[in-house]
Amino acid sequence: MTKMDLRLAGGSVLLPGQGFRDVDVLVADGRIAAVTEPGSGPDAAETVQLGGLTVLPGACDVHLHLGHGSDISKPRVPSDAASETAAAAVGGVTSFIPYVMSPDPYAAQFEELKSVTEAGARIDFGFHFVIATDDQLAELPRYIKEFGVPTAKLFMNIRGDEGKRLGLPGTDDGFMLRLLEVLAEHGGMMCPHPENIEAAWVLRDRVMAADPEGKNGLASWNATRPPFVEADAIRRAAYFGRVTGARVYTVHTSSGEALAAAIEQRKAGSKLTIETCTHYLTHDTSTHWGAVAKVNPPLRDPADREALWEGIRRGDIDTLGTDHIHRPVSSKDGGIWKAQPGFPGLDAFLPAFFTEGHVKRGIPLEQLAKLVTCQPADAMGLAPRKGRITPGADADFAILDMKAPWTVEKPSLQSDAGYSVWEGQEMACKVLHTLVRGNFVVRDGALTEGSEGTGRFMARTLT
Repeated sequence: MTKMDLRLAGGSVLLPGQGFRDVDVLVADGRIAAVTEPGSGPDAAETVQLGGLTVLPGACDVHLHLGHGSDISKPRVPSDAASETAAAAVGGVTSFIPYVMSPDPYAAQFEELKSVTEAGARIDFGFHFVIATDDQLAELPRYIKEFGVPTAKLFMNIRGDEGKRLGLPGTDDGFMLRLLEVLAEHGGMMCPHPENIEAAWVLRDRVMAADPEGKNGLASWNATRPPFVEADAIRRAAYFGRVTGARVYTVHTSSGEALAAAIEQRKAGSKLTIETCTHYLTHDTSTHWGAVAKVNPPLRDPADREALWEGIRRGDIDTLGTDHIHRPVSSKDGGIWKAQPGFPGLDAFLPAFFTEGHVKRGIPLEQLAKLVTCQPADAMGLAPRKGRITPGADADFAILDMKAPWTVEKPSLQSDAGYSVWEGQEMACKVLHTLVRGNFVVRDGALTEGSEGTGRFMARTLT
């Protein structure tokens, strides 16, 4: 009988359709070769005794941004990928899909993007492309069929010169209609950033006039683009998707009103996947982080946080992402009106989600795990290789001690941003081991030597 490379023994393993079971997992050539009763099956070159630890499929974070310094458009040197995939691995993430932004067509830059990221990556990755020009729209069928990038982001909030700070031109609903038509024809999916910016401009001027120094911080930021601004854009994107027959993936749903709008459109027949992000489940406008926690859409009121948790309980929310942005903390200088939006979220991804959702709120771990494993893998074309512990899948695992309290502290952070809005918070569980295609990227809570540059690009096809 063929000898295996690795046996993970003595863990409580999440298996598709079976829940948690006390089984061994055998790995060969980077794939899951078998799931067996404890001690049975062929020998392995290495056996790791897990002593009852919780074994999940590696998490798939399908919403983040890789940048360089204050630029969040794309990785420019291998270290941009090395630091952020390190943060991902310690957070239990084994594959992720960053958004790439450019005013130029992507075909000419694809190989460089891929090679720069692979040179630093410790985990597997794909790309989403932000589509903002006619030239990019003309190339979109190539992105889908040739490059394996079937997901396109549209910033619905970039009208007029609103996109200037990101180096992107303005678009409108006519552009969104044409984008959806191309995606529907070629098997793609739109990921809209949903905000009605025209309404937000009016509200911004009013709020800034009332609070010119930004003394009300995150509450004022929330008031400039409140939930109805988000809900309106979700309705339009989903409705246009239904008209064209295209799939739509609503990113970073942040409020109860936005969630209700998405559910309404899904019930009406839109092919809609609903995502939220960790920070909307753990933080609100009352957080002491102030301008450091500025993000788009904004952190909301506590009632919105509870509405999102109820959406998870009901099964209305499909996926969880980080919207990780690794700008330096200096980008937050100048108060709420001048601070740049976004912050890092990978380092404590699974511990923060499971501490709040499972330990504090009692939601079954199996239910929560689906939002970060099989459901994003299915939605984004990563399955069947990612998202499940089953023979033939990649041997990607996040192995946690669910009874290992620890506090998020600056020295433990891997992101080159160097800070976290979870700093000082106690987590009830910890990622001890992270494996990508059978190789330890994190072992006993520490990054392994030689993991930099082992990640590989994942071409995707939506099913």
